Amino acid sequence: QVQLVESGGGLAQAGGSLRLSCVVSGRTFSMYAMGCFRQTPGKQRELVAAISRGGNTNYADSVKGRFTISRDNAKNTVYLQMNSLKSEDTAVYSCATPEAAGPYLYTSGRYYDYWGQGTQVTVSS
Repeated sequence: QVQLVESGGGLAQAGGSLRLSCVVSGRTFSMYAMGCFRQTPGKQRELVAAISRGGNTNYADSVKGRFTISRDNAKNTVYLQMNSLKSEDTAVYSCATPEAAGPYLYTSGRYYDYWGQGTQVTVSS
C-alpha cells in the first residue's frame, strides 16, 4: 500500500521560508516521479513543482527562482524548499506520485495516482 505523508507546513511571514517534506512508503521510491501541488478554496489545483526519478525538474512560472524541489532516495523523501514566500503562496500543499514507474516527470494532476493528505501553508503579509 502506497502512502505519502507530508510535513513542514505552517505559518510564515512574507519573504520568509518553509521546507515541506513528503515521505513515501510502500514502494521503491527511486523508481517514480514525484509532484507537489497546491490548492486554495474555489481555485483549481495547480502544479507547483515536479521531479523525475532522475532528478529533472519542472516548476510553475509563479514559483520559479523561489522554490526548489529535490529528492533523497535513501530517505524515500521529496522536499520542497520555499523561499521568498508571498501571500499568494497560501494554500494546501500536497505531494503525489504516479502508479507507473518511468523516467518522465508529469505536470498534470491526472497522471498522479497516489496523494498525500496535504499540509496547510499560510503566508502573512
